[in-house]
Amino acid sequence: MRARADDAAHLVLTLSCADRAGIIQTVSAFLFDHGGNVVESQQYGDRRTGRFFMRVEFEAVGDASLDPEVLRGDFARIADPFGMSWRLTDARAHQRVLIMVSKFGHCLNDLLYRASTGALGIDIVAIVSNHPDLRLLAEHNDVPFHHVPVTAETKPAAERRLLELVGDLGVDLVVLARYMQILSEDLCKQLEGRAINIHHSMLPSFKGARPYHQAHERGVKLVGATAHYVTTDLDEGPIIEQELARIDHSMSADEVSARGRDTECLALARAVHWHTTNRVLLDGHRTVVFT
Repeated sequence: MRARADDAAHLVLTLSCADRAGIIQTVSAFLFDHGGNVVESQQYGDRRTGRFFMRVEFEAVGDASLDPEVLRGDFARIADPFGMSWRLTDARAHQRVLIMVSKFGHCLNDLLYRASTGALGIDIVAIVSNHPDLRLLAEHNDVPFHHVPVTAETKPAAERRLLELVGDLGVDLVVLARYMQILSEDLCKQLEGRAINIHHSMLPSFKGARPYHQAHERGVKLVGATAHYVTTDLDEGPIIEQELARIDHSMSADEVSARGRDTECLALARAVHWHTTNRVLLDGHRTVVFT
């Protein structure tokens, strides 16, 4: 994760714990005592589970340094009595992102464009693909391209290579931008909480190749896409974002496919943005997204 020195005093605190009285007051008092001024605060209490979730963005007041290491040490002492799971991060740090693709380049192209314009505050450090087709797109955007073929025999070695890249490049987030390979259970566990996938939202119907063409044949009226965290349950990880588009009988199969690709790009871009700005907290199999 890359941060600029002049932004070091703009921080984000996220936390979750069992809901009880005094959490907001305790956090607010802590920030005030350490010279922090709250610029954005959101919280949610899940009455089903009794869990409380909070995101606070704050900056320094006056000469306060807001040293992250000092704050982490001090906050741990007040977090323990509440049993909090928490993170303190730089609000303007750029997460290092590795994108995985196969042959479809629309989501990859969209993420590259948004990152280049600053709409996504991320650094795309590598593109990994099981096919060579999108190498030119990667090179045009000055992003290293790694062709890692996958067969039944080479899959373990391919996944080891991926993990090597994740470690060597200091990757914070892996994005499966229409990567058409199933990750092993072990790899899913190693990337837990830091891998996002995108797929059309018509599952379990219309599985396999050309799903939008299948939907067209059946007269479907709505198509959409789902962005979710990768888990060992195929395409069933906690959902971060979904996008929907209406279609009608006058559209061709190719037009339906184009509308579907648009929803995939939008849902994935939003999910990546919310994750990399520390706006997503896990609530069991669900997510709390502070947009």
